[in-house]
Amino acid sequence: MEDRIRLITHQGKRILLVDISNCSAADVLNISRMVPHYVMPEPRGSVLLLADFTGAQFDRDAITSLKESAVFDRPHLKKSAWVGTENLPRVFYEHIKSFSQRELPTFKTREEAMDWLVKDE
Repeated sequence: MEDRIRLITHQGKRILLVDISNCSAADVLNISRMVPHYVMPEPRGSVLLLADFTGAQFDRDAITSLKESAVFDRPHLKKSAWVGTENLPRVFYEHIKSFSQRELPTFKTREEAMDWLVKDE
């Protein structure tokens, strides 16, 4: 599962990719629990994070874990972008945003999201 979280480079900038694409709800839960271990050691306000949910499945436990990770990560993130949220019910997306007190912009493609993340860097 740890290969699902890795640093990538886009236009010379480091982005932490959290690839949850085509994962079961159990995998979403496990991966989301690992994200803070990658983010929290980084300086506050420094991390560009891209989460790809394309084709992922969700259940209540997975959503709860996403909410918790979003809160732990918040101080360390500079910007975050989500891709592939079509399978994530809108009510859950809004609940995660509200609970974490974060903006979670969504994009249709990884490329669009990465371009947005590095813009004005």
